[in-house]
Amino acid sequence: MEDAAHLAGVPDEFQRLWTPHRMAYIQAGPEPLRHECPFCEAPKHPDAERLIVARGETAYVLLNLFPYNSGHLLVCPYRHIPTYDEATPEEVAEIGALTQIGMRVLRQVSHCDGFNLGMNQGAIAGAGVDAHLHQHIVPRWNSDANFFPIIAKTKALPQLLGEVRETVANAWPA
Repeated sequence: MEDAAHLAGVPDEFQRLWTPHRMAYIQAGPEPLRHECPFCEAPKHPDAERLIVARGETAYVLLNLFPYNSGHLLVCPYRHIPTYDEATPEEVAEIGALTQIGMRVLRQVSHCDGFNLGMNQGAIAGAGVDAHLHQHIVPRWNSDANFFPIIAKTKALPQLLGEVRETVANAWPA
């Protein structure tokens, strides 16, 4: 294998963080799905295309396009509702069950040490998509907090979203 110093280009002090999955946003132009709800739109497409890992009767699970960590899942009801108190008892039960399964699957495939679970309801509470209820499942590792997010406001994600989706979907119980 050749030493990088002998390849074309001028060496500089910059580090490169390759994130090829972000090309989808660049190619889609500014604010893709600005006029449609991404969580209503996703189930209308093939699972791999929209990063869906599992589908239930009233809710489904997909990878977050803007993950805090590799394997960051979202559990969404199919119905377009903004807050948890508007969910039916069936939706609440399935969101809870899918969350538990998601945690078990992530523990199995990524060997995480813990989780952050949460629902940001309303723009004022930090919801990126405030019109459609969704539960976050963020896997955490003892060593996942390093200087990047604190100093450089950058998250280093070791796997591409498509690879994570395939791993999680394949491990999801039938």
